[in-house]
Amino acid sequence: MKVNGSNQTHFNPYQKQAQKHTAEKQQLKHQADQLQISDQAKKMQESSTAAANRKAYVEKIKHDVETGNYHVNHEKTAKKMIDFWTGK
Repeated sequence: MKVNGSNQTHFNPYQKQAQKHTAEKQQLKHQADQLQISDQAKKMQESSTAAANRKAYVEKIKHDVETGNYHVNHEKTAKKMIDFWTGK
């Protein structure tokens, strides 16, 4: 049974939410992405000499490992591990 009265309104409870969602989409469409790099990060990028020194050090270790000349100081390694885990 269908009841149609004179007080029938065309009320859609989701219409306001749908309009809000559409407005947000339009607003986001007009925004451009931005990227900001801090001064500290710029300084880190400029200090390529440290990176070059580190790369040379890593290459030396790789070479020593490949040739079998790399030796680990077990006492020094254990000491550093203990200091790290005890918070010293």
